[in-house]
Amino acid sequence: MIVRKLRLRNGWSQEQLAEMTGLSARTIQRIERGKPASLESQKALASVFEVDIATFQNPELITKDSQEHQTKEPVMNTQNTNDQTEATEKPVEKVSDEEADAMQYVKGLKDFYGHVIFYIIFSVIFILTGRISEMLFPWGAWSFVLLVHGLQAHEVINILNINWEKKMVEKRLKKKL
Repeated sequence: MIVRKLRLRNGWSQEQLAEMTGLSARTIQRIERGKPASLESQKALASVFEVDIATFQNPELITKDSQEHQTKEPVMNTQNTNDQTEATEKPVEKVSDEEADAMQYVKGLKDFYGHVIFYIIFSVIFILTGRISEMLFPWGAWSFVLLVHGLQAHEVINILNINWEKKMVEKRLKKKL
């Protein structure tokens, strides 16, 4: 989520970020979906976004060795002013729950609008080729699925969303997360 937040803040596409970091667009997509980034990827992202590498590290995955290494060699910017060295740490960016929810909502809307465009293109093709009568049942079913997708994207109905997932996990564990 943090990569998406920083990328959106800078107004960059995934492809632009991939080009600036030297990573593949697929790697950027994978990281934005929450998969762990390699140390090299973290360094590239930290450099481009001008943030501390700790911004991209999952605190649950940091081992004792890496914590000791970070303690011994902190990431700092040093500036020499009047023969005196000042050390300032780069800020560690975080994604709030509110921001994560907003990004998830917008992603759902984006997926829905992509679905609408795809539907319109195929509907026009069906109509222009005169095959609408042959495709009436599949086209009608697709229209229904599109309607449900729209209602879900605009949160009129909440079927199988992130809150549903959380509730099901809590039900299975028989405790709150």
